Amino acid sequence: MYILVAMDSDDVQEASLVKIEDVKVWTQLLIKEGELVEVNHSHEQRGFPKFSDAVVVISDNEYVWPFMELGLMVLVAHTQRSIDDIVEAYLFKELHDLAY
Repeated sequence: MYILVAMDSDDVQEASLVKIEDVKVWTQLLIKEGELVEVNHSHEQRGFPKFSDAVVVISDNEYVWPFMELGLMVLVAHTQRSIDDIVEAYLFKELHDLAY
């Protein structure tokens, strides 16, 4: 599964999840068979060769309608900020569905 995340840096170890309006770099994570397989970065939300399946946002208050129109699943990471924490939360189904 390809997951799109709005980050403040392309440094995989130091980057943190940010609000969509504060994004500095988009990160696309490929999670396959319970493992993080690939991490790609782009300054453009649609700058990846593969289409994302889901987007992770920082809160339920994010403007996610454009992602929903594209058919992306929207997941909320209320407390997770690092890539490792987001991947772990995804694998253990700790990311929440968007509350309407």
